[in-house]
Amino acid sequence: MPQPRSVYNFNRIIARTPSRSVVNGLRAEDRGNPTYEGVKAEHDAYLQAMQKAGVEVAVLPALEAFPDAIFVEDPALVFTEGAILLRPGAATRVKEVEEIAPTLRDAFETVLELPGTGYADGGDVLTTGESVMIGLSARTDKAGAEALQSCLDRLGRKSEIVATPEGVLHFKTDCSLLDDETVLSTNRLARSGVFGKFKQVIIPEGEEAAANALRVNDVVMVGADFPRTIEMLDRAGFKVVPLKTTEIGKIDAGLSCMSLRWFSCGKGG
Repeated sequence: MPQPRSVYNFNRIIARTPSRSVVNGLRAEDRGNPTYEGVKAEHDAYLQAMQKAGVEVAVLPALEAFPDAIFVEDPALVFTEGAILLRPGAATRVKEVEEIAPTLRDAFETVLELPGTGYADGGDVLTTGESVMIGLSARTDKAGAEALQSCLDRLGRKSEIVATPEGVLHFKTDCSLLDDETVLSTNRLARSGVFGKFKQVIIPEGEEAAANALRVNDVVMVGADFPRTIEMLDRAGFKVVPLKTTEIGKIDAGLSCMSLRWFSCGKGG
């Protein structure tokens, strides 16, 4: 009998070419502007790593009117069962949804729209084998999280609403899935108790931004600027692929937000 797929098994992703306006992307604190060339180089390396991990990559054209549109995971979610169009919490990003919707309707038979009111960002959503965790944050409110739950229920996915630490942009800023049983987390998020059902690997102090790692098939992609985290995961037996995130980090981004990932069994999943 075949083993069920893990939630980090992917064979397709959608990404978007960074625009030259990406240097004006949103950020919570000013750490200087990224350079377009730097963001493009990091994005190119990311796509190459995805292909090497065995994923088919579809790259959408740049959107100059939307500096943050490179971060395709925030306006939508994708699963084998279908896609969900979200409602981003930043006003400047709301229209990104209608830009990506036609691509998702071409790729999936089932594309759901977030009902009601409220807002929800994909960066607040962590998919595990147990459930889809939706973190409340400045970009995802309770009404939006509950609306997302209704869509996930229609796709046959269990979900739960959890808290994001105060001052943290997105839930996945502070965590990522390493395998079916293990979560990589900052100490501040682990202390909240949201990962009680999982083994937890805690990020070394001072490298909190490394928590936004990304498991894709057999590899774990980790920001290259975090040597202690890389060493820790390597010693734990994970196959680590370090990727530069210096430039995208200046606009509060990490590895998970640059792609929509799913396992496709043909159109509709």
